[in-house]
Amino acid sequence: MIASMTGFSSVFREIEGRIFSLEIRSLNHRYFDLQLRLPDELRFAEPLLREKVSADLSRGKVECRLSMNGAIGAGKEIDVQVLSRLVDLDRRVREAIAGAASLSVSEVLSWPGIFGQEELSQEALKAEISGLISDALADFSATRRREGERLVVLLKERMAEIRGRVVEVKPRIPGLIFAFQEKLVARLREASVNQDDERIRHELTLFASKIDVDEELSRLGAHLDEMERILSRGGVVGKRLDFLMQELNREANTLGSKSVDVEVSRVAMELKVLIEQMREQIQNIE
Repeated sequence: MIASMTGFSSVFREIEGRIFSLEIRSLNHRYFDLQLRLPDELRFAEPLLREKVSADLSRGKVECRLSMNGAIGAGKEIDVQVLSRLVDLDRRVREAIAGAASLSVSEVLSWPGIFGQEELSQEALKAEISGLISDALADFSATRRREGERLVVLLKERMAEIRGRVVEVKPRIPGLIFAFQEKLVARLREASVNQDDERIRHELTLFASKIDVDEELSRLGAHLDEMERILSRGGVVGKRLDFLMQELNREANTLGSKSVDVEVSRVAMELKVLIEQMREQIQNIE
């Protein structure tokens, strides 16, 4: 499936009385740029987070924020012996150092071992965090795919409009050549110049060659067909689609430069607008 590079996910999980949260957000970017935000006490999970996110994403500016909140040791009793020892140490420090601040309640509650020694091991905690990361990535990928589906619909709408404009241009070319022939013959008559069939044929050939846009229109159609194939195949296609936008724009510019007709010029301009609209949307596709 086609995925957008823009996405957001936020998941929570309670682990041993702590509330762990992981936010993943991303924006479009030419390459893969991963930024991690973790508190020091969770720094051990950084390699795991980097590995799992990098394996799941290939493009985009991605920011992951892992945090731990809530009451530490909720549901457990405070170890009285540890608390008594901590109070004694606090008193002794304040007696030894004039003006030293006493420990706050939050500092006491976060003191290692204050709720006993039945703490979750780092390996067990890492396993829980791994599950949290998997949940976040699943939700994140789902949001990106939904956005990608919306982008595909928009692109196909613009592609259909471009095909419609191409259909408008093709029938006008023979009429333009015929009108030029009539005008050329009329000018020769007004100038009382001998109407040399060979000369007229030569002028018509030059004119037809100058305004011939059949090749440009054919390439426009071929590029749109390739876009259809890419969108149907899915996967990481943003860069390929962006290259096709350059090719489409080149053909639209050539069509405009060859135009000798107001309607053809109008269509060329509309094509450029539609192509630019597609290019802006493709910037968000992975």
